[in-house]
Amino acid sequence: MTRRTTRHPDLTDPRIGASLFSTWRVGTPERQQEAVEAIGRTWERRAWPASGLLGYHVYTGEDGETLLHYSQWASEQAFEAFAKTHRQERVDEIDTVVPGIERVALHRYRHYRSGAREDAGAVPGCVVIVDVEFDGPDAARQRAWVDAVLEALESDPRPHPGGISAHFHLGTDGTRVLNYAEWESARAHADALAAPGSGVGSATAAWERVQRWPGLRSSTVRRYEHALGLVPPDRARTGR
Repeated sequence: MTRRTTRHPDLTDPRIGASLFSTWRVGTPERQQEAVEAIGRTWERRAWPASGLLGYHVYTGEDGETLLHYSQWASEQAFEAFAKTHRQERVDEIDTVVPGIERVALHRYRHYRSGAREDAGAVPGCVVIVDVEFDGPDAARQRAWVDAVLEALESDPRPHPGGISAHFHLGTDGTRVLNYAEWESARAHADALAAPGSGVGSATAAWERVQRWPGLRSSTVRRYEHALGLVPPDRARTGR
């Protein structure tokens, strides 16, 4: 059967061939919690649906009205098979408990690169999603921008305390980049944003280059808290 876990996902698991991120808008903090519990119950009463699904995690938005969903798949084909045979019954059951959910967007990504501080044993208290969109598809530009961000992070003379890791994903449509960043707390991230400089970085030429990248259309930053992890029974036993 499907099992719950409190462990945060391993975004660098080499078995992941497709990373799917989606957003639901539910309206209030109370409905956030109701939806999380409905998802948990709906999945737990069913067998794990596919060997190609490695893990499914849900996060509550700091805004009090959204949920972030992150699922780890061996391939996009494995997700397509699940969507045809198992997805709708789960959606229908959740909607019966929490009617009126707005399913805002679903985007497909592949993990590209990650960076972490040396003492990265801390348990994340906050997940920050940086969603970047460019003005057209360009796989080389996606990779070059991520490389520049990691260069800016590694060369930052005064990195802000509290950052744990950054996991960069490239949208399969060629237009998007998503950074799943782990922080010790929401306060640590908020303090980093409030400090002088560009975003969480210091006022350096490397960070300015990232911010002024040609074709960069938009960049949004949202904070979340890990609320629910669902994994197959074998992963629950091993603690992975």
